Amino acid sequence: MGRPKNFSREEVLEKAMPVFWKHGFADTSLQDLERATGVNKSGLYTEFLDKEDLFLACLRHYLKSQNKRGLLTKEPLGWKNIEMFLKSGPLNKGEKQGCFAINSMREFAILPDGAYGAITENRALVQHLIAMNIEVEKPNMAPSAIAEMVLSFFSGLCIEHNLKSGNASSSRKIENFITALRGL
Repeated sequence: MGRPKNFSREEVLEKAMPVFWKHGFADTSLQDLERATGVNKSGLYTEFLDKEDLFLACLRHYLKSQNKRGLLTKEPLGWKNIEMFLKSGPLNKGEKQGCFAINSMREFAILPDGAYGAITENRALVQHLIAMNIEVEKPNMAPSAIAEMVLSFFSGLCIEHNLKSGNASSSRKIENFITALRGL
């Protein structure tokens, strides 16, 4: 009989995620993950099949824990929800710069199976919620097309935050973008 584990799966995910977030999948070593989680290699491999499995679990945990979607379902639907979504979007907390999912998209070619599906499924859901908010505003352009633009703009904001370009200009950019969208 093996020793009982002295860690929780969620705790490991919370500690491993910032390492993947900062360094990306390719540049994160098993030693980095051991150091960050405090769990040795055999403990990690008991809980997760391999580094790929741990990354995918972190990504799914992140996507599930995002409360930004709640902003897009707040009544009344409309531009205000989209503006709040954009303003609360990219993180700027220590190791957590931008958005873990968007940062990960840069490595799609080498990510574990399932990562592409998890990210694209999440983006489709967010795009649908954005389109629902736009639809109530009765734009002249198709809400789905505007929603695609919003999601692309959001991705750009996240990438800028990852480059640590600053928050002050983000608010101004978001306000200008929302003003432009209202004219569509």
